[in-house]
Amino acid sequence: MTDLTGKTALVTGSVQGIGLAIAEALAGAGARIAVHGLASAEDGAAVCRALEAKGTPEARFFDADMRDPNAIAAMMRDIADWGGADILVNNAGIQHTAPLAEMPAETWDAILAINLSAAFHTMQAAMPGMATRGFGRVINIASVHGLVASKEKAPYCAAKFGLVGLSRVAALEYANAGSKSAGGVTVNCICPGWTETAIIEPQIEARAAAHGGDRDAGIADLLAEKQPSQRTSDPAEIGALALWLCAPAAHNITGTSIPVDGGWTAQ
Repeated sequence: MTDLTGKTALVTGSVQGIGLAIAEALAGAGARIAVHGLASAEDGAAVCRALEAKGTPEARFFDADMRDPNAIAAMMRDIADWGGADILVNNAGIQHTAPLAEMPAETWDAILAINLSAAFHTMQAAMPGMATRGFGRVINIASVHGLVASKEKAPYCAAKFGLVGLSRVAALEYANAGSKSAGGVTVNCICPGWTETAIIEPQIEARAAAHGGDRDAGIADLLAEKQPSQRTSDPAEIGALALWLCAPAAHNITGTSIPVDGGWTAQ
């Protein structure tokens, strides 16, 4: 089992869904967790208590607006004062589907800011410290839509393709930081396909409506179009992969984009 005792992990967008599942996996391995998300202070505190029950020695809640570079910088300074992020998981993201001709400009700006630019800002702040300590893990939650495109997802695909490219550049720049014994500094993307999270609910509801309100039929229709396994992933499965990437044995796995997509991108 990976032991993250003494390590601190920032997981953005970790009050629900994939981010929370990753935070739970890292907490179970003994990491301190910087919880982040759009939530009230009370709800953030509840997540921190739940993570402490999972095994983290300490959890703190941060509510920085990921559209705002100044808010991100302030959060990263607070985390640096806390000891600095040894593990950075950029998971915060939003989605909106519409044809290119109908996509609101403000939606484009928001999706690019949260899904891509925010990762640049957190990585720029955190990675020099990782290099100094000789250990660091950046795990960017991209998507199959960082590897292949779909209609009506122009800003989401643009952001996720950009996140894959950003991750590859950072992986190269930090590839020789640290050592095998220290664990090195790695940067990787996880690229989920259809995963049971709130972000896909609008698409499930639209498909279900076409099947007389049958949610199961809507999910089946969604999966049949893209995901050959015809099975959704559970957020905990993404958490398990993120934890594995933090292991010392993963020191030479960097610059990769790992699909968890039931064969979607193999087609």
